[in-house]
Amino acid sequence: MDPKNTLIIMSDEHNPKMLGCAGHKLCKTPNLDALAAGGTRFTKAYTTSPICVPARASFATGRYVHEIEYWDNSIAYDGRVEGWGHELQRAGIPVESIGKLHYRREEDPVGLDRQHVPMHIKDGVGMVQLSIRRQFPAFKVPPRHEASITRGAGPGESEYTRYDRRITDLACDWLANARQGKKPWVLFVSFVTPHYPLVAPEEFFRMYPVDAMPDPKFGPGSGFKPHPWFSHYFAPDPNAATGSRQQRVAVAAYLALCSFMDAQVGRVLDALEATGQSADTRVLYTSDHGDNVGARGLWGKSNHYEEAGGIPFIVAGPGIPAGKLCGTPVTLADAQPTILQSAGLPHGSNLAHSKSLLGIARAPDDEQRIAFSEYHAAGAPSASYMIRKGRHKYIHYVGYEPELFDLESDPEEGTNLAGDPAHRETVKAFDALLRGILDPEEVDRRANEAQRQLIESRGGPEKVMANLITEKSYTPVPPSLIA
Repeated sequence: MDPKNTLIIMSDEHNPKMLGCAGHKLCKTPNLDALAAGGTRFTKAYTTSPICVPARASFATGRYVHEIEYWDNSIAYDGRVEGWGHELQRAGIPVESIGKLHYRREEDPVGLDRQHVPMHIKDGVGMVQLSIRRQFPAFKVPPRHEASITRGAGPGESEYTRYDRRITDLACDWLANARQGKKPWVLFVSFVTPHYPLVAPEEFFRMYPVDAMPDPKFGPGSGFKPHPWFSHYFAPDPNAATGSRQQRVAVAAYLALCSFMDAQVGRVLDALEATGQSADTRVLYTSDHGDNVGARGLWGKSNHYEEAGGIPFIVAGPGIPAGKLCGTPVTLADAQPTILQSAGLPHGSNLAHSKSLLGIARAPDDEQRIAFSEYHAAGAPSASYMIRKGRHKYIHYVGYEPELFDLESDPEEGTNLAGDPAHRETVKAFDALLRGILDPEEVDRRANEAQRQLIESRGGPEKVMANLITEKSYTPVPPSLIA
């Protein structure tokens, strides 16, 4: 394929079900719908880790988290493992970013010529308290209170919406001043919405009447019982009760933030069109992970169910089939060869799990391809791993029984088939696939050891909890970035 400019747009915590083009009955995302109509949307797309920092490190490098060892939101990408940005720089291809990166700090050599208003982990340290898992048996890990996310949801402006507006302004200015040279350019525009805080601008909040919001999926009264892996660190959200008004307000706010983010994407795409460079530019849209949005009483991410572990992925532009739905499983790791191929660079890789989406989009669906994800963060009692292949999804929890779902007959993941004798061989086959990728117990040990060393370097768990660098449950935006 001919080299073209590449515009990468990433949102944060976008549930892949909450797109108009994905069939959601309420969510209004006209700009992303139009992008999908003009390109290819991948219907089985997954994050490589359902939490921000590890997912973004994997996106930057094309590698799995256990290969690069950026385990959680305090062990962040620093350029130690090179990725697509470094390859572009060596080839003399301009590559810049605007917005959230969530790497370690701006000074690190992460493969970007310039970072405009970058947001990284706070103070280059992040939320070390979330690295406390089971490394200190005498210390009781505080549970994650899902209610902290829904509390305060409603209309208004937050530091995140103000930050996204500034990102949009700068992206539009960048595109207006971009000039086509002998080599294509690559621009990475990264928004923070619809990530909580669940505070949405009034004009978008009004689009979603609170009383019309649905009850939570697998909420109270449904008979749903959470997997035992969750009971060790998740405190249920009392607002998830059927009929809870605050729960409905939170859902409305999340949908409103999806629409707000979509409007920012629309402004950026309009700016690209206004420059006359659309015909010479490929656009990639994705998110670092999804959001539970109240399903199973959970908000945020941190698991491998479709709401949190799935991601939207759309590719459009020259050489990309228009209006196509691609059923080949893909992940964030596939961004590495995609960006390199789009820029006209060699994209063949020694990473068997990374493949250019440009080629995948043009080929027949390969439903037997494997999508893999892993999680080692935010108080989880042990590592969890996911494999999607064919009609099945397998979730392996170290020290616990696994889960197996048939996503064709059970797309909502309501029936765990792992204990059914009729699926014993399927579970064995998936376990063998997993152990062909890694040793799940050994990787869990490595992650825990790295986190233990980090916590001890900060004085131990008690001192970490007593000296939090931020009381917020999300990374704050430095005031200078939204001034």
